[in-house]
Order: sequence, then C-alpha cells, then structure tokens
Amino acid sequence: MLRTSLIFLALALSALSRASAAGGHAESAAKPQGGATPTAGFRAEFLEELAYCEQRYLTLAEAMPAEKYSWRPAEGMRSVGGLLAHVVIDNYKAVEALDQGLPTPPAALHSTLTILALAEDKPKLLEELKGSFAHLRRRIVEMSDADGDKSQRMMNRQTTLRGALLIVDRHLGEHLGQAICYARIIGLALPWQQELKPQPPSKRKP
Repeated sequence: MLRTSLIFLALALSALSRASAAGGHAESAAKPQGGATPTAGFRAEFLEELAYCEQRYLTLAEAMPAEKYSWRPAEGMRSVGGLLAHVVIDNYKAVEALDQGLPTPPAALHSTLTILALAEDKPKLLEELKGSFAHLRRRIVEMSDADGDKSQRMMNRQTTLRGALLIVDRHLGEHLGQAICYARIIGLALPWQQELKPQPPSKRKP
C-alpha cells in the first residue's frame, strides 16, 4: 500500500512539474522580446547625446511662451514652432531611414503636413516632440552594435550605420543652436543657465 502511494505521488509531482514548465514557456513566449539599452559602444554614446539634446529641446519648448511659437526672426525663416516641428519631422525621417523593422507611428503623426499644422499649438507640438524622441530612442535600442559598419543612407548621404547616427546627432545640434539663438533674441533666459552659474561660497557661522 505504501509503495503504491509513493508511486502515485511521484507521478503526480512529475505531471505538475511538466505543467509548470509548459506554463512558463508559454508565458515567456507571450512576452515581447525587446532590446536592452546599451551601456557601451557607439549606440550608447549616441543615446547619451540624444538624451542631452532632447532635454535641451524640451526645456526650451516648455519655457517658450505660447504666443512666441509664431515668431520668426525674418520673413522666409522658420518660426519657433516651425523649427520645433522640423525637428519632430526629421526625427521620424531618421527612423524611416534606419529601417530596422519596428512599427511606424500612426499616419496622422507621421505626416509632415499634419505636424507642420501644429507648429503654433504649443501643447500638441510638445507632445509630438516628446513622441518623436521616444520613437527614435526605441529604434536605436533595437539596433545591433554588430551592424555599425553596415552601409546606410542618411539625409542624402551614403555612409555606415555608425556614420548615420553621427549625422543625426549633428543635425540635432545644429537646430538646437538655432533654437537657443531664437530664445536669446526674444529675451528668454536659457532655463539651464542657472545650473551653470558658480554658486557663492557658503558663509560659516563663527
């Protein structure tokens, strides 16, 4: 009797173990497999620069008064909102060029004309700006460092994948400088200047 009970218990435990393993495999398969954020290599370096530019763009865009989004330094030049819309559009275009097979944004967001139509709508343009940086960042994370020397076309130039990210970084830096000039012309203090000012030494009580 005891032997029969032990055999039954062993069979039950074996079946339970197989069921748990099958459930674990199913759960693992159901979870989407995403790339891990790189901590070294050219992608990690690009993502660091991207975060810097994104923080500056968003800080300026938020600090800029809504009524100034239609201001432009001269006829024929981009307005403040037009400049930010251009950055949004080119972030999405960069993702298209990289073509790593990730889902593209909805057509309404991806349309150049739709984004340009929001150039003077501060709240909506801010959301588009955030979304475009997030989309570009996801695409970089999904890439592989092993493809760094792969042939890639970016902004009408034939280069490597690594070179393409350098072009994107340069483009963002160019227009960030332009946005800073706009802010200075209209008299807006750069929000991060306070961080750079030397702090007076603390006075110690005698």
